[in-house]
Amino acid sequence: MDITIWAALAALFVAGGLTPGPAVMLVMSTSLRYRFGPAMIAALGVSAANLVWITLAAAGLAAFAAQFPQVLLILKIVGVGFIAWLAWSIATADPSRPRARAEDAPPRGQLFLRGVGLQMLNPNALVFFGLLLPSYFDVSRPVMPQTLVMMATITVCEMFGLAVYAWLADTMNARFQSPGFVRWFNRGAGAAMFLSALFAAVMTSI
Repeated sequence: MDITIWAALAALFVAGGLTPGPAVMLVMSTSLRYRFGPAMIAALGVSAANLVWITLAAAGLAAFAAQFPQVLLILKIVGVGFIAWLAWSIATADPSRPRARAEDAPPRGQLFLRGVGLQMLNPNALVFFGLLLPSYFDVSRPVMPQTLVMMATITVCEMFGLAVYAWLADTMNARFQSPGFVRWFNRGAGAAMFLSALFAAVMTSI
């Protein structure tokens, strides 16, 4: 992969990792509730799903979506519905008990699968991986080495961005002694998660 293309790819996904979206909201809410460690388990699930998306992009996801728009529509509807459910669960969380111990967090496998499920059904992923990523492949060069470079680059960028948000959320623990603050933060996080997914779903149809 050409170094200029790699730099552009890294810049795209660093910016994407630092842009609030469903994955960021999931990691932040988990960190606020259970601290940094459990939140990063969910982040690993998001990154694992990204590997699947990259593989699909290398296999011609954009061409498939153009040929079978009905499948794309179904995926978007299911994805928005799943993220709406997650957003609702965050927005309606009990504000009187904002902070739990890390050991009281859900099992690691459940946190990991929550991250995988969210990212696999995330309409934002359709924008990044279905519409943008295929343009970074050089068709004159072997696909496999480019795919591996993309996997490594995107994983590092994604984990960095999610770790930043998880750390910021963990440091906000002192402010979460106020149930009122918790209530409005949860509502804002849920709304941001849902609206981001809805916006991405609409954008993929333009």
